[in-house]
Amino acid sequence: MNHIELSTLRTELDEVNKELLALINKRGELVQRIGKIKSDQGMKKYDPVRERHMLDLVSSENEGPFETSTLHHLFKEIFKAGLELQEVNHKKELLVSRKQRPEDTVISIKGQEIGNGNPILIAGPCAVESYEQTALVADAVTKNGIKLLRGGAFKPRTSPYDFQGLGLEGLQILKRVADEYNCAVISEIVHPQDLEMACEYLDIIQIGARNMQNYELLKAAGRLNKPVLLKRGLAATLDEFINSAEYIMSQGNGQIILCERGIRTYERATRNTLDITAVPILKQETHLPVFVDVTHSTGRKDLLLPAAKAAFAIGADGVMAEVHPDPAVALSDAAQQMNIEEFQEFVEELVSSRFLKLNQMV
Repeated sequence: MNHIELSTLRTELDEVNKELLALINKRGELVQRIGKIKSDQGMKKYDPVRERHMLDLVSSENEGPFETSTLHHLFKEIFKAGLELQEVNHKKELLVSRKQRPEDTVISIKGQEIGNGNPILIAGPCAVESYEQTALVADAVTKNGIKLLRGGAFKPRTSPYDFQGLGLEGLQILKRVADEYNCAVISEIVHPQDLEMACEYLDIIQIGARNMQNYELLKAAGRLNKPVLLKRGLAATLDEFINSAEYIMSQGNGQIILCERGIRTYERATRNTLDITAVPILKQETHLPVFVDVTHSTGRKDLLLPAAKAAFAIGADGVMAEVHPDPAVALSDAAQQMNIEEFQEFVEELVSSRFLKLNQMV
């Protein structure tokens, strides 16, 4: 007899569980509708006064057998789940997100496509020091079929006494070299007011690691019709990095290249610590091309080639490296720049290892 009664009670309990499930889901739907209204009106999702009112209602209606404290605990968990449901359903999807755009962004610069599945190189001196120096590097770079030349004109340096770059003169040299050697040029701009002027000389605007969260500069770059290479900050999380790219895209400029350049950790064997796994994560989370700066991430010439191979092997769209005719007398970052002979060997090894296609060589 007890067995029959137990079975009957369990069946009844199952029905109550179904009713509870239906009511909880109905509550979830109501919470979503309330969350939509709050989102549209710019209201905060969490309202402590409203939560207290609902808990007081539970207390006044409780007739047992559960203690009021137990019911408060249960309902607080339900309230928490409802709040999370609002966040999930009303979180704005980022424009740079892979969910927003499943296909890869491909950027075309003077006939060179970035992000189309064919890895490329950006190479050039850390800083533009003279026309002669930049032209020598441009000659070596373009002879290898590389069409993107880097060179610093405005140099944000750790010490105020270090070489700060030639400024406008440096941009003018880059433009002259670009015209003579039929290549595209990229350089860093540090002030929003300089962006419009820089567009006259550059094919790609670089925003450096120290300015990754300079939001006024990001927004100003977003109003340009010019590709932007955005470097990850020295201590930035990938979420912060992605949101910095969103600042640019939210202003209308979707021509963005992300560049991993190493982050600061306790390790001193390299200049920074190359977060190589950032490449596939950024490729999964966004639709933007992803580069790796092997020079600034390692700070060591002996590590440039293995770092470049690792970057290409893990899916990078491109690698950035620094080249100088005579690194020993370079005005900035002398120890980490390749000379022209070393650069030639660097490219040939990447080609022979099939990380770069043979048709990139001329």
